[in-house]
Amino acid sequence: MKPSIAAKLAQLSERLGEVNRLLSSEDATHDMDSYRKLNRERAELTPVVELYEAHQACATDIATAMTMIGDPEMREFADEEVKHGRERLEQIEVDLQKQLLPKDPNDDRNVFLEVRAGTGGDEAALFCGDLFRMYARFAERNRWQVEVISESPGEKGGYKEIIARIVGQGAYSILKFESGAHRVQRVPTTETQGRIHTSACTVAVLPEADEVSDVILNPADLRIDTFRASGAGGQHINKTDSAVRITHLPTGTVVECQDGRSQHKNKAQALSVLAARIKDKEERAAHAKQAAERKSLVGSGDRSERIRTYNFPQGRVTDHRINLTLYKMEHIMDGAIGELCNALMAEYQAEQLAALAEST
Repeated sequence: MKPSIAAKLAQLSERLGEVNRLLSSEDATHDMDSYRKLNRERAELTPVVELYEAHQACATDIATAMTMIGDPEMREFADEEVKHGRERLEQIEVDLQKQLLPKDPNDDRNVFLEVRAGTGGDEAALFCGDLFRMYARFAERNRWQVEVISESPGEKGGYKEIIARIVGQGAYSILKFESGAHRVQRVPTTETQGRIHTSACTVAVLPEADEVSDVILNPADLRIDTFRASGAGGQHINKTDSAVRITHLPTGTVVECQDGRSQHKNKAQALSVLAARIKDKEERAAHAKQAAERKSLVGSGDRSERIRTYNFPQGRVTDHRINLTLYKMEHIMDGAIGELCNALMAEYQAEQLAALAEST
């Protein structure tokens, strides 16, 4: 283990001891905000320090076994202990490096999922519907809640655009690599001569912003319009201006919400989406310099970048960022995208580990 990493781990161990002492003091709960922060810090530090202690114990066991190698009767046993100890030590060091990787503060957040039809006309709208169903089924597999906020149906099915809120622990950490251009190659149902068409949709995954701390929306910067929602809804939807359109004047960002019957609820949902979009734009600008200096192995995150191709005639899905091809089209379109998500996360962690090794 590098001295710089060992020194950092020793500091974290000392800090955990200090946090435990503060939490066990009589006046720990006098300031509940401080108490909650300390509990979160302890939860973050404990697994790192436990691995550090396991590393120290393993190193001690190896040193003890080394002292027995000189004894002919114990040599075989000692050699075996040293071998297994070094293998264990190596694995602990890998686990420690992963624990020390910088945490994305958005990873535990809910997300806003936006899917839009791109080039391809009616076929792109149909594929937009297929993609949304894929993500909805994936959310269902993870027992996440999906709330449709806004939708614009395609003329022959699917969607020109659909926006949904996905509520679930760690949703952003798993879905954040889905942002980008998704391309489909297949024979559309409207094609009479059996020709393969290529269409595209764009997907955006935005972390939900905290109402207060993350984005402050100045009412003077907002233009709020109400109108009658389109689509199904019976007599009610034709009589009330329940749909809401909010324009953020400084950035020109426009958000519409017409899913709920309550104007108040639609306004609240639209404000949430607007805050998420502004937060996402600010974070992308802040990360632009870092991305220019060191491009992530999983892509720049630019939404104009083609990240994945779904080739239906060949039954394959290819993620171009990590050159991964899976011949599981039916399962993937039914929401089984866990293998893709895990592969992207593993590649991202490998890139972070390489950066950590260079910086230390």
